[in-house]
Amino acid sequence: MPGNSFGQNFRITTCGESHGKAISVIIDGCPPQLPLNESMIQVMMDRRKPGSSAASTKRKEPDHVSIMSGVFEGKTTGTPILIMIENKDADPRAYSKNVQLFRPGHGDITYTAKYGIRDWRGGGRASARETAARVAAGAVAMILLNQYDIHIYAYTLCLGGVVATQRDFSVIHQNPYGSPDLEAALLMEKRVAEVKAKGDSLGGIVEIVAQGVPMGLGEPVFDKLDADLAKALMSVGAVKGVEIGAGFACAQLLGSENNDPIMSNGFQQNNAGGILAGISNGDDIVVRVAVKPIPSIIIEQDTIDHQKQPHRISTQGRHDISAIPRINVVLEAMTAIVIADHLLRQQTLQLNKPPCYFEL
Repeated sequence: MPGNSFGQNFRITTCGESHGKAISVIIDGCPPQLPLNESMIQVMMDRRKPGSSAASTKRKEPDHVSIMSGVFEGKTTGTPILIMIENKDADPRAYSKNVQLFRPGHGDITYTAKYGIRDWRGGGRASARETAARVAAGAVAMILLNQYDIHIYAYTLCLGGVVATQRDFSVIHQNPYGSPDLEAALLMEKRVAEVKAKGDSLGGIVEIVAQGVPMGLGEPVFDKLDADLAKALMSVGAVKGVEIGAGFACAQLLGSENNDPIMSNGFQQNNAGGILAGISNGDDIVVRVAVKPIPSIIIEQDTIDHQKQPHRISTQGRHDISAIPRINVVLEAMTAIVIADHLLRQQTLQLNKPPCYFEL
């Protein structure tokens, strides 16, 4: 089955390409009578659209959403919701000279191997432009989660080697890099300017925290909550690694250090990242995501053409220097979609009882 859909009870299907007419998403399984209109979705869309920082592409997409179905008189009807986002500023001319060349770091060569054809305008289906649809769906998931007082924050923990040492959620949207540390944000801006001047790009780490998630969400074996989170986040194009809680640091700990002691007032630490045996434990869910550098760079690189002949390539066009910070809201959206899906699955299991049988 083609992998254009994600989720079970809250299920999304995206379609569209970077330089096509539009990007769209169908949301199936959203409960009825949730308040929903375009302006509620637009709040998240505006955080993703180009131009938010010096690391961002110069492409100017307003990313205005249009709800085509599934909403009546400002409320969801329980039927599939179709949301469309038109591509207003597509310009494929910069890509035309490299039609026969495989860009290093891109999906050009793998798409050609799989389909025998590829949309060379930007990244086609592999472009980060597809994530606009995910953010629209994530905004709907967020509205559902807000009914349960569940809140999700994604912020830049590291960009180009500059690490945020403070975690002040109140300043995340007060700087162009989505950093919870204003001093680190200034250093990130300096680092971006240095790399941009060289025609190169940057990677980094985004941390996601979900607060208010009740105990009991997640399935016991293959659909563990952390497994679904990892899949959802890894499905975002620039992501190359995901860790939950202490993550890889667990490998250096003793069991006595890694286990989170339990008291009547809750867990005394959170190495588990809010998930035990694939099921939420009521603590904050903490996830970190490794984001690779944008592969489209001006610096010349070695490659081949469709006849396997060697070439040098410089990728021109309007590209981000880093997927961060625009990717932050995408990761937030995918986290919301996973939690919304598992919340609805748990409600089905418990026949409209409270979302869990036990809580701290």
